[in-house]
Amino acid sequence: MQRRWWWPARAPRKSSLEEEVGGALAREILRTELLRVRVVLTTMSLLLVTMVCGYWLFPTKIEAIWHGSFSLKQLLVSFTPFLAFETYLALLLRRRLSQGRDIPVWRRYIGVLVETSLPTVGIYLQMESMGANQALAFAAPLGYFIFIILSTLRLDFWLSTFTGFVAAAELLGVAMLYHPPGFADHPAPDFAFHFIRSVVVFTCGVLAGGVGLQLRRQFEASLTAADARDRVTNLFGQHVSPQVVDRLLSTGASGEGEVRKVVVMFADFRNFTGGARERAPDQVVARLDEAFAILVEILDRHGGIVNKFLGDGFLALFGAPIEDADAASQAVAAAREMIAAMHSHNDGHDWPLRIGIGIHTGDVVVGNVGSPRRKEYTVIGDTVNFASRLESLNKEFGTQLLISSAMRDEVGAAAADASLIGHVPVRGYAEPLAVWRID
Repeated sequence: MQRRWWWPARAPRKSSLEEEVGGALAREILRTELLRVRVVLTTMSLLLVTMVCGYWLFPTKIEAIWHGSFSLKQLLVSFTPFLAFETYLALLLRRRLSQGRDIPVWRRYIGVLVETSLPTVGIYLQMESMGANQALAFAAPLGYFIFIILSTLRLDFWLSTFTGFVAAAELLGVAMLYHPPGFADHPAPDFAFHFIRSVVVFTCGVLAGGVGLQLRRQFEASLTAADARDRVTNLFGQHVSPQVVDRLLSTGASGEGEVRKVVVMFADFRNFTGGARERAPDQVVARLDEAFAILVEILDRHGGIVNKFLGDGFLALFGAPIEDADAASQAVAAAREMIAAMHSHNDGHDWPLRIGIGIHTGDVVVGNVGSPRRKEYTVIGDTVNFASRLESLNKEFGTQLLISSAMRDEVGAAAADASLIGHVPVRGYAEPLAVWRID
C-alpha cells in the first residue's frame, strides 16, 4: 500500500498537530493548483476560440495585422500540445489528490517552464509574420502576465518567482537573439529598453510570489486554528462552551493526567425510566434533548462542562480542564438555576421532569484515559464516587440538591441556606458522612 503524504513517515520531531496541519495544507495547495490549471485551460481555450472566430468573421483585418501570413493551422498546432499538457496536468492533480499523494517539486518547475513558454511561442510566430518590433509591442508578451498572476494559486514564493524569471529571460532572449528573416531593414533591438521590460516582468513574478506566500501563511494559520479547536473539542467533548474552547486554545490543553482539585456534579432525572417506558423512542430522545439543551446552556454560563452523558443524566465538572478559584460557588449557582429552569420548563408540559443533583469537591485525577485508538478526557477518584452517591441520596430524602461538607465549607455564604440532614450511611463508605441539602 502506498504511503499517503498527510501521514508523513519522516520528520519525527514534528508534533502530531504540525503533521496534521502540514497534510491539510498540502491538500489545499493541490486543490488551488488544480483550480489554477482549470483557469489556465479555460482562458487559453477562450483565447483560441476568440482568435479562430475572429479569423472567420474578420479575415481581412486579421490578415492585415499578420501582414497576410496568418495561419490557422499553425495556430492550432501551437496551441494543441499546450492544451493537451494542461489537460494531462489536471488529470494528474485529480488523481494525486484522490490518492493522497503530492507532486514532486521538480515536476512543478517543469510545469512552470512549459506553461510560461507559451507566450514565447506566440511571440516567435508573430515575429515571423509582422517583424520583431511590432510583435514585441503586440499582445503575445502580455500573455506572460496571465501565468504570473495565476502562479499565486501555487502558494509558493519560489515557483512564482521562477515564473517571473522564465518570462523575463525568454522575453529578453527572444527580443535580443532572434532576428526574423525578411525584416532586415527594421532597426536593431535596443538592449536597455528590453532589459527594463524584462526587469518589470520579473518583479511582477516576485510580487506574485509574495502574495502567494501571504495566502499560504493565512491558510496555515486558519488550518492550525481549526485543527486546534477540533482537538480541544474532541478532547473535552462536544459540550464544551465556545468560551471554554477559546480559553483552552489560548492557554493550551494537553490532556495529560494530573491531580487537581475540582468540583464534581452529578445530575439525574427522577423516575425517567417509567415515563420513557410509556413513550416511543423518538419522543424519549426529543424530551432528553430538550431538557439537556436548557441545562447545558446554564452550565456553560457558569464555567462548567459536561464531561459525559449518562443516559438520563450527566457528569459535569467545574475547575477542569481550566482551573477556577470560584468553581464551588459557580457549581452551586448553576445547580440552583438548573432546578428553577426545569420547574419553569415543566409548566404545561405533558412529561414534567424532576431533576436531582449531587455536588462534591476534592482532589481527582483528570486527563485522557483509554486505549491508544480511543481516549476520553475524564476524572477518577473518590470525589467522583461520593458525588455520584450524593445524587442517588436525593431519591431517599425527596430532595433535589445535596452537597457535601467539603462543598459547604468551600462556598460559605453562597450556601447559607444549606441545612444539615445528618451523618448518613453511604454505600461504599465505612463511616456515615455529613450530607447537606439546599432547597
